Amino acid sequence: MTDAQDSAAAEAPDQPADALPPVVSVSKLSDHVDQEVTIRGWLFNRRSKGKLHFLIIRDGSGMVQGVMFRGNVDDQLFDACGRIPQEASLIVTGCVGQDDRAPGGYELQLSGVEIIQAGEDYPISKQSHGPDFLLSNRHLWLRSRRQLAILRIRHEVIQSIRDFFYQRDFINVDAPILTPAACEGTSTLFELDYFDEGSAYLTQSGQLYMEAGAMAHGKVYCFGPTFRAERSKTRRHLTEFWMVEPEMAYADLDDTMQLAEDLLCHVVGRVLERSAASLAELDRDTAPLEKVKAPFPRISYDEAVEILQSKGHDFTWGGDF
Repeated sequence: MTDAQDSAAAEAPDQPADALPPVVSVSKLSDHVDQEVTIRGWLFNRRSKGKLHFLIIRDGSGMVQGVMFRGNVDDQLFDACGRIPQEASLIVTGCVGQDDRAPGGYELQLSGVEIIQAGEDYPISKQSHGPDFLLSNRHLWLRSRRQLAILRIRHEVIQSIRDFFYQRDFINVDAPILTPAACEGTSTLFELDYFDEGSAYLTQSGQLYMEAGAMAHGKVYCFGPTFRAERSKTRRHLTEFWMVEPEMAYADLDDTMQLAEDLLCHVVGRVLERSAASLAELDRDTAPLEKVKAPFPRISYDEAVEILQSKGHDFTWGGDF
């Protein structure tokens, strides 16, 4: 810690925990307009202008601007807040105000700041960094706006998938990650020694286990990590990814297609509804997503063969598309 940071931490007056207003998250500030609240988080950014400090505070649920006037706090605290480094750990108190110009539409009129840890200079500055640098500092890069938006959308996708199957009475059966053999007739497996019992492999799929589970529960699914050992440098071929795999007893192809259609519409619709801010943060064009509506067009295998043959493709009925 630098001398300035150490001084900032030392100069900030201690506040008894029991004297603080209620602790709330940034995402819930709309429920506390004109009320004193406490936010526990980190300093995302700071700028000063004369007798004003503008502290952008994030807590994982969102970001809020805290405004501090020199006349509203003692000079010692005001001067200390002018030296807080980026990503310092803070507990702030203030009155919630509605302001359409502020990030998220709300801001805090700060009356207190407790500097928990000032820390060292944050290595990820506003200047652009190359992918090697960012990946080497991945644990810190996760705090950036874009990475936060990506992970929030991923979280919403995962939760919507689980809710979809829960609402349809599917049972979640967790397939093992270590398996004794391939399940898809390929040799591209990650192999490891399983004690003195021979080889085991990282799973490619939970399908075989779900097929057995469906005979017990009727409708099951697994949702977990799967691994493919093919070497590739494309974004479309991942070594590790998460895959959802449902299995249903007494289901035909039409049932399977209907389930897939319903799942896609459910997930896309929910992400559009609940993750609009995160999609906007990524500059995502939502027009293609908004077109994901039921019913999907369907053709039979015979119709597909006829289309290919009519277009001059040398395709024989019974072949694999």
